Amino acid sequence: MRRPTRPLLLATTALLALAALGIWYGQRQEAPVARAQSTIPVRVVSVAQQDVPRYASAIGSVLSLHSVEIKPQVEGVLTRVLVKEGQWVKQGDLLATLDDRSIRASLDQARAQLGQSQAQIQVAGVDLKRYRLLSSDDGVSKQTLDQQQALVNQLQATVKGNQAAIANAEVQLSYTQIRSPVTGRVGIRNIDPGNLVRASDTQGLFSVTQIDPIAVEFSLPQQMLPTLQGLLKASAPALVQAYMDADGERTLLGEGHLALIDNQISANTGTVRVKAEFDNKDGRLWPGQLVTIRLRTAVQENALVVPPPVVQRGADGHFVYRLDGDKVTSVPVKVLYQDSGLNIIAGVKPGERLVLDGQSRLKPGSRVEVAPDAPPPSEMADGRGQP
Repeated sequence: MRRPTRPLLLATTALLALAALGIWYGQRQEAPVARAQSTIPVRVVSVAQQDVPRYASAIGSVLSLHSVEIKPQVEGVLTRVLVKEGQWVKQGDLLATLDDRSIRASLDQARAQLGQSQAQIQVAGVDLKRYRLLSSDDGVSKQTLDQQQALVNQLQATVKGNQAAIANAEVQLSYTQIRSPVTGRVGIRNIDPGNLVRASDTQGLFSVTQIDPIAVEFSLPQQMLPTLQGLLKASAPALVQAYMDADGERTLLGEGHLALIDNQISANTGTVRVKAEFDNKDGRLWPGQLVTIRLRTAVQENALVVPPPVVQRGADGHFVYRLDGDKVTSVPVKVLYQDSGLNIIAGVKPGERLVLDGQSRLKPGSRVEVAPDAPPPSEMADGRGQP
């Protein structure tokens, strides 16, 4: 058997040395990568302390405080309509007129009858005085005097009846001028001038609906009844906000106040109806409109506030990841109030930095790399925690 030659031994040694060098170099390159992969990137936010209003939300329907269907109270031909559809009118404005000739004739007839009765009672009164003088000397019988007195009483009653007929005719005549009972907006006209209208008609001429102020009716769970009663008794009216949701955006339509609670709870739904009133000078709230309602029920002072994504839910309840140096610690917390804008929690301290994003890869003791802090909850939720 031939022994390996010296050149072959040298070549083998060189190959082994190169292999060892390659392994050593690869390990040096992988070490930083392994260290880099051991840190998890996260975003954090500081616990804020602030006064937070608390709200109850519901879906409400906008209602007019006064909506009147304009109908005639007497029969007649509609001669004029003095307002246009959509026009704003004030209480007492003349809206329409009816043909009043027949009623005016009846009024003139009643006045003539009154004049006739007044003349008759004047003559009867003079005769009564004469009979009284004659009766003292037995110039007329007692029966004649009594008959004349009865005639005077009868004519007095006739005069009162004539006066009542005149008053009735004047009222009927006033009905031929239809005036607005409220300040509001005229709706779509149903009947045109020239048509005969009656008080018994089922369809009115048009409607007049009050727009400012306006109301919103909504329902809340019966468990909130004590809170609602306390809000009504408070010196300051409870704030109510009305929003409209459209195309993924929420628009504030108006701010009003809690007005009343219904006098009974619905046995079918377990809810109580509530009404709020709004100033509506710009007409953004419209009768029949569905809106989202937020009723401010309280203001919690010095509350510890975080954005909703900070709070996680585990098998044992809610918890957060707190940043301790370059590692995180799981801290159990209690959620006192929550909505889509912020959460009020207990179990942490003001200023502590909590993980906002990246919790899915974390566990207690994980090493993290912190991105720039997120804005505080007050800026994210506009300070009010919009739902």
